[in-house]
Amino acid sequence: MTLRGFLTPDRTQFGVAVFGVSALVIFLVAGCSDTERDASGKPPASTSSTPSAPGSTAPIPTASTPSLTPLPRPSKAWPTPTVKGEPASDAPLAQRIRFAIAKQAQIAAGKAAPTTVNCPGIDKAETAGKHDLTCTVTYAGKAYTGKLTVDAKQYSASYKFTSESVAMVKPKVVDAVLRTVPGAAKVTCTMDDVAVVKHTSEGIACDVTTTANAVQPYKAQISGNGQILVAKA
Repeated sequence: MTLRGFLTPDRTQFGVAVFGVSALVIFLVAGCSDTERDASGKPPASTSSTPSAPGSTAPIPTASTPSLTPLPRPSKAWPTPTVKGEPASDAPLAQRIRFAIAKQAQIAAGKAAPTTVNCPGIDKAETAGKHDLTCTVTYAGKAYTGKLTVDAKQYSASYKFTSESVAMVKPKVVDAVLRTVPGAAKVTCTMDDVAVVKHTSEGIACDVTTTANAVQPYKAQISGNGQILVAKA
């Protein structure tokens, strides 16, 4: 069997109809493009946003150092304590010596406070001759020892008390520091309110905070009679 091809008028019309449908499909596909076009036919600008550059960070302002108020500098000398209870001039020698030692301890410390002096054997100090005794001085609950020498004669007697230690109140030390350091806003000393200090030691450490908020170290050297010398450490 031989198959021959030819076109009839009916087949021609069918071919045109198919072509028209194909053209319509192509047009619809073109109109459904993923990218919409504006009136000018150009695709709109991309709506995806690019990461913005990180904003510049403003510098953190440096906190200013506060200015402190200076403590008032002492205008008068440290007051000498008033010690009461002095015995009469004709009282026993031992009693007068104990009071004299207790009085000097309170004056050196800078404040009147309960003070006792215990010197074993002092009751025999009126006997003519030289007496070497050891005494314990207790000032405001703080004790230290010293040497007492009594040289007694028939109608008179002399004595001498020495000690490597001395009692001291903290306010007197702070007062001495304020007299030495100008512009001190705060004084901190490493001692109790009442302390026994050896005048042969390095002294009391004190830190001074200035009005500029700077801390400076100082040393308060205590003498045997309670005088205070302050110097920068």
